[in-house]
Amino acid sequence: QVQLIESGGRLVQAGGSLTLSCAASGRSFGSYNMAWFRQAPGKEREFVAVISRSGDSTRYADSVKDRFTISRDDSKNTVYLRMNSLTPEDTAVYYCNAGATMWTKTGGAYWGQGTQVTVSS
Repeated sequence: QVQLIESGGRLVQAGGSLTLSCAASGRSFGSYNMAWFRQAPGKEREFVAVISRSGDSTRYADSVKDRFTISRDDSKNTVYLRMNSLTPEDTAVYYCNAGATMWTKTGGAYWGQGTQVTVSS
C-alpha cells in the first residue's frame, strides 16, 4: 500500500507557472506508474499525465501536452507536475495517483487528497 500527499497548489495568474509535488510513503514507490488527475467544479475527474515506473515513458492529455511535464524522483519518493502557460481552464483540484496503467483513463488504486490550483484571468 502507498500513501500520497500532494502539495504546491495555489492561486496563480493566467500565463504563470506552478509545480505540484506528490510525496509517497509506504512500500515500493518505484514499482508504481504515477499519474496526475484533476477535477474542475461541476466536472468529472480527468486524466492529466502519467509516468512509468522507470521514468522513461510519459503520456499527457491533449489539453496539457506541451505545457505540463510530469517527472519523478525515486530517491525522494516524489512525483512532480510542472505546469506552464496556465489558463483559467486549468483551475481544478489536482490529484496524485499510484498504480495506473500507462493508458489509464480512471487511475489506479491509490489516491491523494488533492491540492487546489486556481488560475485567475
